[in-house]
This record gives sequence, structure tokens and C-alpha cells, in this order.
Amino acid sequence: MKKLLKVLLILLLVVVIAVGGLFGFLTVTEYKPKDIETVTVRGTGSGALPAENLSILCWNIGYGGLGAGEDFFMDGGTHARPDSRETVNAYLDGIRRSITESWPADLVMLQEVDSDSSRTYSIDETEVLSKASSVYALNYSCNFVPVPFPPMGKVHSGLMTTSDYEIREAERVALPCPFSWPLSTANLKRCLLVSRFPVQGSEKELVLVNLHLEAYDDGEGKIAQTNQLMDLLQKEYLNGNYVIAGGDFNQIFPGSLAVWPNSHPENWTPGILETDSLPSGFRYVCDLSVPTCRLLNQPYDPADTVNTQYYAIDGYIVSPNMTVNTVETLDFGFQNSDHNPVYITVTLY
Repeated sequence: MKKLLKVLLILLLVVVIAVGGLFGFLTVTEYKPKDIETVTVRGTGSGALPAENLSILCWNIGYGGLGAGEDFFMDGGTHARPDSRETVNAYLDGIRRSITESWPADLVMLQEVDSDSSRTYSIDETEVLSKASSVYALNYSCNFVPVPFPPMGKVHSGLMTTSDYEIREAERVALPCPFSWPLSTANLKRCLLVSRFPVQGSEKELVLVNLHLEAYDDGEGKIAQTNQLMDLLQKEYLNGNYVIAGGDFNQIFPGSLAVWPNSHPENWTPGILETDSLPSGFRYVCDLSVPTCRLLNQPYDPADTVNTQYYAIDGYIVSPNMTVNTVETLDFGFQNSDHNPVYITVTLY
């Protein structure tokens, strides 16, 4: 009995030391970006943006690892990565062809783009998906994410905006983080990727805000981040610029709950975007005819109407000094991501 007790105490001590060492490592190496950081523009785009029929596509690509065959542990599933590098490459190739061949846009805003992550076998997705010019801002950078089992491991992922046109400059603007220590050490550090583009025949800039707001918080994080976003949009518009924000809000667009009701709140419940939170004259732009996101509680099975859950959480906010000509959620059947992209054309005036 004494020997058994001794062995158990030794095992307990080893566990305590290992856990303490892990938290110490995560604390020392925690990603702590500044409030505002200049982002390097990679490549050289050609000329200023057209003011008429400017096309834009935003898409959460699910890090090239959340296609139709996948589930995710935070949504009621069990996994955090595809089974093989080949699977990731297949998803990425489908995404690449979609944005370069099927629906080429003047401006492309992508979320959940991995640059060096264990879950996507260290593939630099920015190299695969970049057009002539691009900017990239990390919003998830951790050398070891200890969940689920087996652990997710190293994650370096972020937002990417890319175009064949000139990106004049860009900044990473930090958003409030709703998580405190120790959860903060291995969690996302959300941000806005703010890019500035010259516009043909105009002294105004187009300020393009790429975003991916909080997902798995108690709701207060989403609200704080949305408030900061609205303040930035208002400021840039009052400075005389065209302003477009787009991406994954992790909040349902007005009217979408009636079309895509949340029948599985036990797995995940998004926030709600309120019209009265918009700056004066701004408006939400979305297409409710096709869902923009599916719940990752299981691999995609559209025939399973009981367990398959849809949302409309991706889209845009646009300033008053433009006309939205078209808006369409592209129905890609969630083959290569758990999100569908949203494509718009606008005319700036």
C-alpha cells in the first residue's frame, strides 16, 4: 500500500510539474501585439481601383481544414484538423480556383488563413492564395494549443487581403480580448486588418476593413469588438473616405434568424447584429437566400435536416457614399470550407 501511494504521489507530482511547465511556457511566449501595427504590403499591385462596378469577395476559408468531410470540437464535433496534408491541399486548391477562376474579384478578403500551423501541416496558405499584392495580419499565434486531444499544437493564422490593384498601406488594429489568463495564453487575439487603396479619378481612399470577430465568448467580446469597429468606420467616413468592412462577424445579420433559425443553440449560438448600432447612413449588406456558414457538429450532410444547422454571419457594412449594385452568397456547398463566400459589386461616388 505504501509503495502504491508513493507511485501515485510521484505521478501526481509529474502531472503538476508538466501542467505548470506548460502554463509557464504559454505565458512567456504569449502573443501580445500592439494596439496598432503597420503591416507589410507584399508584392506590387497595378494602379488604382476602378470606381464603378468594383467587385469584392469575403470568405472565411476555415484554414483550409474545414471542408465537407470535417467537424470541429468547439461546435459539438471531435476534431480540429483534417487527417492528411493531401486533404488540406485539396481544400486549398478548391478555394484557390474559386477566387481566381470561378469568381475573380478586384478585392479579396479572407479569414482563417494559416501561415504555419500544425493543423494544416505547416502549409503557408498565404503563398497559395495571394494575388499580385497582399497584406496579412495574425489573429491567432500560439506555439502550442493544448486542446482537444490529440492537441491542436502550433497555430499561426490570420486575415489576408489580396488584390491585383495597388495596396497603398495597411495596419493591424487590435480588438478587445474577452479572455483573461490562463485562457488568453492559447486563445485568439482578434484584430481588424485595415487596408487603404487609391481610387481612379478621386482624391478619396477606399478603406477596406477585413474582420473576424469573436466566436466562443459569452457575447460581451463580440459587443465590444463590434463597437470598436463601428467607431473606426465612422471616423474614416468623416475623414472623407469610402469605407467597406467585410468578413465573418460571428453574428447573424438582421432578418436572417427568420430564414435560418438556430435549432441547435446547445452547440453554438451566434450574436445578433443590430441595425441601430450602425453609424448614420451606413448599412449592412448580405444575401439571405443562401447560408454563409454551417455548424461543424458533424461532417456536412445536407440531407440530414435535423442535425444540420445553417447561419448567415458573413457579409459587409458599407458607407453612404457608394451604391451596392449586386450582392450574392456563392453556394459552394461547403465543399472546401464551413463558410460560403459573399460577393458584392459597388460603385463609388
